[in-house]
Parts: sequence; C-alpha cells; structure tokens
Amino acid sequence: MAAWSAVNRWSLAAIAAFTLVNGTAAGAATIPDKAEAGSVRMAVDPWLGYGPWHIAQAQGFFKANGLSDVQLVNFNEDKDRAAAIAGGQVDVASIPTHTALLLAQSGVKLKIIMLLDFSLSADAIASDKISSFAQIKGQSVAYEEGSTSDILLNYALAQQGLTINDIKKVPMPAAQAGAALIAGQVPVSVTYEPYLTSAMNQNKKIKLIYSAGKDPGLVSDVLVATDDALQKHPGQVLALVKSWGQGLQYYRANQQAGRAIIAKAVGSSPAELASAFDGVQFYSISENKAHLSGDFATKTLVDVDKAAVAAKILTGPVSTTGMIDDSFVAKAAK
Repeated sequence: MAAWSAVNRWSLAAIAAFTLVNGTAAGAATIPDKAEAGSVRMAVDPWLGYGPWHIAQAQGFFKANGLSDVQLVNFNEDKDRAAAIAGGQVDVASIPTHTALLLAQSGVKLKIIMLLDFSLSADAIASDKISSFAQIKGQSVAYEEGSTSDILLNYALAQQGLTINDIKKVPMPAAQAGAALIAGQVPVSVTYEPYLTSAMNQNKKIKLIYSAGKDPGLVSDVLVATDDALQKHPGQVLALVKSWGQGLQYYRANQQAGRAIIAKAVGSSPAELASAFDGVQFYSISENKAHLSGDFATKTLVDVDKAAVAAKILTGPVSTTGMIDDSFVAKAAK
C-alpha cells in the first residue's frame, strides 16, 4: 500500500493546520436513503485491496446508488493522500489503518466508516540473496519510511529480537523498492502488490521471506470520511458503502472478470497478479457488521497502533474512542 514518507512527511502541525470542521456522524436511522447531489472525490492508490471500487465504477454501481460522478483520485504516496484529506481536496479516502490513526493524531476530524481489506501475502519482505528473514541482520533493506512497509519491517524485526538499527536502511517509495530489488541495487526490499509480483516475474530468484499474514490485520485498509463530509453528505457516504458491497459481490461471483477490471486499474494483467489476489482478504458489508466494531476495533486497531508507535510513525498511542462509525454499514446491511 502506498506509504507515508518520513523523508517528505508533513509535520503534524502542518497537517493540523488543514483540519476540517469537527462534526458527529448521523446514526443509522437518520442517514438519508438518497444520495445528495454533487460529485464525490475519493483518494486511492494503485493497490489491489481497493479493487471493488474500480468494479463499482466499471459496472455502474455508483450511478445505480445515486452517485452521478465518483472520481477515484490516484496518489502514489500516502503523504499526498493524507494531505489531500487534511486539505479538503477529497471527500473520502481509502487508506491504510495506520494512516487513519496518524491523521487523527494530527488533529484531522474523521471517522472510519468501513473495513476494506487485510493484506496477508500481498505486503511482504522479499529477497534474492537470503532465504530466511532470520538472516536479515546487517542487510541493506529498501522500504518506504512511515509506511505499511515500515510497520511490517519493524514488526518482523521485533519477532527476531532485532531493531531497525540492525539493518542498513535504504529509504525509497514502494514502487522503487521493488525496482531496486530487480536491478540488484539492494538484497532485500519491503513492498506490496503489484510490485512484488512484478519483481518475482522478472527475477525468478526473488522469494518472499516474510509476509503481513504473520499478524492478520497489521496491514489493513479502511474507508474514512471527514466529519465535515459526514455532516453534509451522509447519503453519498451510504451510497459509497453500498457500492463497495455490490462491487465485492460482483468480484466473488465473477472472479475472472472482476480481476481483469482490477488488474487494468492498477496497471497490470490478471495473469501477472493471479497469486497476488490470493494474498488479499476483502470485507463485505455483512462482514463489516460482524467485525468493524468488534475484533477490528478491539484487536486490529490496537495492534496497528502499537506497531506504528514502535516504527515511530506515531508519536504515541492514539485514542480510538469514537473513531469508528458503524452506522453506515449497519444501514447498508438492512
């Protein structure tokens, strides 16, 4: 997933300066069934986990739910996505869970509306020089600082009794981390799909030596909306939730066609990403109803918060009280 670059990271104060007006999301009973008029801009990146959005657009589910103009705005780096949310340039965003926590810590008023996906083997540490993560000490490792890759790397190091100081850091964006591994510039890279599969296709010696599935949910994505958007356009947000549900339903019923739509959207082919799709766990509306305010809130958010603090992405633990609004999922599930 796209990364929050520590090298180019906005200061927390700078992001807080763009904080939107505080607000409280409506309860399920007060959310209008009809979407408000106007366009919707959603921040995304070229990540497989956001695939149902592309299906919803391609199959007309947005329009069927009353959304006449949904713009999926691609950002290659999470810092740019986060700045767009904080600056009010987008209404909603699909972002890594740790980015939602970072924005909240920075003072941006938003809510987690829906759990989108867990990455299992689609975020991973790869190498063509070492065969086991136990051999990582002293290696040069390419990864994007402040990102999901950063969290995964720090978590994996901790499991070996090591810290980030036990490797040679080679900071770069996720796409470049994959390319650097292919070119032999580094022996180890941390990145995500489609960059992992691309690297393994071009160099058959490259193997995954550690994946996010070691702690399911550590690398996950959520749909967030600013409190301002929830106050002014709750019907649009509900329509988005319904559209995701329909996009995922289409994917599960028409996997080949669904994968073709998603692969095209992320700039690859279904054949190249066959194994990559298996490394992503999507969440439907009914699954959200079961997990969003349950184990996602009580375990996943806690684990991600701890990992982000350890990676120094967060300055300290974030209070998640009131951060999840499951009323849109609850209404969409009816």
